[in-house]
Formats: sequence, C-alpha cells, structure tokens
Amino acid sequence: MLRMTKDEALHLIQNAPLHELGERALERKRELHPEKITTFIVDRNINYTNVCWVDCKFCAFYRHAKEEDAYILSFEEIGKKIEELLAIGGTQILFQGGVHPKLKIEWYEDLVSWISTKYPTVSIHGFSAIEIDYIARISKISYKEVLQRLQAKGLFSIPGAGAEILSDQVRDIIAPKKLSVADWLEVHRSAHKIGMKSTATMMFGTVESDEEIIEHWDKIRQLQDETGGFRAFIMWSFQSEHTKLKQELPDLKKQSSNRYLRLLAVSRLYLDNFQNIQSSWVTQGSYIGQLALQFGANDLGSTMMEENVVAAAGVTNQMNQEEMIRLIRDVGEFPAKRDTAYNILERF
Repeated sequence: MLRMTKDEALHLIQNAPLHELGERALERKRELHPEKITTFIVDRNINYTNVCWVDCKFCAFYRHAKEEDAYILSFEEIGKKIEELLAIGGTQILFQGGVHPKLKIEWYEDLVSWISTKYPTVSIHGFSAIEIDYIARISKISYKEVLQRLQAKGLFSIPGAGAEILSDQVRDIIAPKKLSVADWLEVHRSAHKIGMKSTATMMFGTVESDEEIIEHWDKIRQLQDETGGFRAFIMWSFQSEHTKLKQELPDLKKQSSNRYLRLLAVSRLYLDNFQNIQSSWVTQGSYIGQLALQFGANDLGSTMMEENVVAAAGVTNQMNQEEMIRLIRDVGEFPAKRDTAYNILERF
C-alpha cells in the first residue's frame, strides 16, 4: 500500500468534501476492524497533584505550590477514588498530575508500588512525557531508568499527554517551559524499548498551521515504524476558557465540529500503522463523539468517571457505560468493554 504523503494530507485537509473524507476514513477503519466492534474503557482520571511549575498557557488546571487550592492527594485519598472505580467495574486509572518541583523518583516508586500492591486488578496508565522528563532531571537519572524503576513497581503504560503539537515553534509560544519535540519522542521511544506501550495524542486549535499538524502525524508515524509501541492515537481541540493563551490571543477561535472530523478522518488515512484511533467525546460532546465513529475512530475512549483538566477550561461533558453502548449501537456497530491493552473484556 502506498503511503499518504504530506502534500496529499494537506490537500485533503484543505480541499476535500467532508462526506468524502468520512467515506474514505470509514473504509480504512473497516479494513483494520472488519468485525465492526467499537470499544470503550471504564476508568478514572486521577490527578494526584495540581502543583506545576511549567505554566502552560493553554492550561487552566495547574496551580503554583503556594496557592490556596494547590494540593497533593494522599495515598488514602487516591485509594478511595480507586475503590469507587472498582465498584462500577473499572479497570484502569489514567494517572497524571502537574509537574511538581519537589517530587523525586522515590515518591513515585512508593506511590505506584502502593497502588499496584493494594489494587492489583487496576492497570496504571500514568505519567506523561513531561512528568517523566522532570522526574529524570530532578532525580539525576535517565528516562530509561525512570521508566524501568516505575515499571518494576507496577506502571503498565504511559499516556501521550504533553504532545500538543510536535513543533518546537508552536511549543515555544504555548508552553515555552515544556520539553522539546525531540525529548517527547525520546521518552516514548525509551518506554517502547523496555516493552512499555504508550499512546500518542494531539491538541489542535492554538497557533499551529495545517503543515505543522501533518508534521506532528509524520513524527509519530515514523516512531511507530521504528518501535511499534503506540497503542492508539487520540486527538482533541484546545479548550480556551480561563487560560492565559486566550487572554494573550483573544482572537483564537473555537474549533468547529467540521474541523475536528476533517482532521480525524485524515489522521486515520495518514497514520496507516496505528490500529486504534479514539473519539474525543470529552471535548466534542456525545453527538460528535458518536459521529467520529463514522470518520475513522474505532474506540469511544473512556467513561471518564473523573475529569479535571478539561473541566477547568469550562467543558464538562459526561457519559456512562449505558450511554456509550447506546451510541455505538446507534451507528450499527457492536459495543465492547476493553482493558488498557485493548483486550476485549465484555461484549454487549
């Protein structure tokens, strides 16, 4: 199969009719998933701290350590959240926090060990590249050692958060303190080399160009060629409320549903080595989240028992397992609950 080129992707983004993109993306999805199963996961997003020194302009969630509402959750508070998740049949915690300036590798080892020992049925999908990068720096060890030590304590996989747009030019504007493109890729490469899978993400809708979006896809496609370590691609639009970036660039426009579906469809065609693409109903709402299943997505993502980061930017879409099952059936597909590794646990 001939691979889509950057120029072809650019032409599709800028010129192709939306219905044509949907048809092509759905055809490609059917080639990869002919059984018409759409998966979802029951999990909880636990933000262990909101203290962060990185000051990303697009984030409304973070606090500095001395602010009144800054926090680090105790192990007991985390345990209570996990027990609430287990009570509804959950299998994964998406475990992320701010980049706390004082937490070293030993704190994370203790935390992961405590969770995996006390709750062995829960998969820990945690710590984005920026967290791994800072833990390595403050602890004076390599990415590989951070990941190996956390893996030994029970870390299962790492999320793709912190990618935003993999263009240093864009990152210098929206998150100048954040790790570089090369470092983001190297964290994921290091994880893949020790047998730890990860996901790749993209947040669009700030200052990037169409060409930079395609460059982002190309970088993760190349790394997937090299390692095969990405389980899925997840894309969402920038949520601007209460962010510094919106104050600095008041003309930033909210991304349309058309734009989201257009980019989603082209990503399915360009990322030919990604088996799974997730719908972002959390930012798009349930209707567009459902429509995404006709534009290349084969996974509806998480029931998201708890979500704080997007909510801090003024967006609070919610969905439970029954709603997910209904939305999937409504488009003629077969719903199935999965685990972190995309193994099917239950069909409905």
